[in-house]
Amino acid sequence: MYENSRVHIRAVTAADAQMWLYLRQALWPDTTERQHQAEIAEFYAGQGIAPATVLLAEDKQRQVVGFAELSIRPYAEGCETQRVAYLEGWYVVPECRAQGFGKALVEAAAAWGRSQGCTELASDAEADNIISQQAHLALGFQEVGLVRCFRKTL
Repeated sequence: MYENSRVHIRAVTAADAQMWLYLRQALWPDTTERQHQAEIAEFYAGQGIAPATVLLAEDKQRQVVGFAELSIRPYAEGCETQRVAYLEGWYVVPECRAQGFGKALVEAAAAWGRSQGCTELASDAEADNIISQQAHLALGFQEVGLVRCFRKTL
């Protein structure tokens, strides 16, 4: 899918389930392992809504060092179209950051989005995640707003 001398990007396979679980837990530690496992199982069974595809980044020794989960959304904040490729999750292990893995994942995500007929790629980051904000901006994303979400149990 994407490759240079240091980075290889490929689609996730069933054999990657444990590594994908590990990476998801690192990105979203507040989600239980059981919930992550259920979402991974739904993806492999073709039953989940998101993600539509999952990309893995490997180093030159073919060790998985990051991932991106992608979907198609009918709307994304700041976007002008009604079919938007969305970077639902994007993570590179800390020791491999700033080495081109994140950039390669985003480039592959953009290529996937174009292959799906999309003309925009959107993403989000927690308001206090400065590292993610800086990474997004460095890769050409434009900040379009800050949203605080609320919920109330009824």
